[in-house]
Amino acid sequence: MSNPFLQLIKRKDLPGGYAAGTWIMSASPVVIEALGCAGFDWGVVDMEHSPLDLMNTVHMLQACAGTPMVPITRIPWNDAVMVKRMLDAGAQTLLFPFVQNAQEAQQAVAAAKYPPVGIRGMAAMSRASRFGTKPNYFKTANDDVAVIVQIETTAAVEQTQAIASTPGVDALFIGPGDLSGTMGHVGELTHPAVMDQIAKAIAACHQAGKPIGTVGGTPEVVATYRKMGFDFIACGSDLGLLMRNCAATLSAMRAQAIEPASQPQGY
Repeated sequence: MSNPFLQLIKRKDLPGGYAAGTWIMSASPVVIEALGCAGFDWGVVDMEHSPLDLMNTVHMLQACAGTPMVPITRIPWNDAVMVKRMLDAGAQTLLFPFVQNAQEAQQAVAAAKYPPVGIRGMAAMSRASRFGTKPNYFKTANDDVAVIVQIETTAAVEQTQAIASTPGVDALFIGPGDLSGTMGHVGELTHPAVMDQIAKAIAACHQAGKPIGTVGGTPEVVATYRKMGFDFIACGSDLGLLMRNCAATLSAMRAQAIEPASQPQGY
């Protein structure tokens, strides 16, 4: 196993005992570099819900490469052409959104792996092969790539064990936002019914012997998720952290209500 993310989540020496990540929505190479320097273990470069295109994402991965943070690239959809292009661009760990069943999980794996395991087209000269300088690239590339599939609906929760048991699926990820929405609890990510579905998915995934992760909005929610058995957890996003700190700072500034010193006449 040579994939950096899969190596990361197996480590036992991480602070808190698990791999702590965050989401990158800003599409900014400077921001992802700063987050990597801040100490996050991993970060999701989100192509699904941000303005990132392929070349922008390459710049994000290049910026992250100068830090200890391990990048996960969430592609916009389970699309073989996008997978091929993103892997050639140097992504090693892909997060596939909205995987509903084992067949869709198999499609994800096939797109991410070279023959005979999958259908990924071969290109010798790419960022993935270090521009042709990586020894035995085609023989080792399948081991370098990790496939994470995202469970986002109650229908997918019912299929979690089958999805997790799919050969080539390395990990699963619960999307609590979309899951709560499909259950009629939009925005109620910790509603008891939603938490029951999450617990069911965790149990099924672990029964299949695969790690499972998620994202929480606050450290308190993250602690709850950790107690439930998640193996890797993200907290918020770069923009979320920014906006919360902006709001707190502005609130503190405006709460002071200090009268200014009198100004000279004619000011």
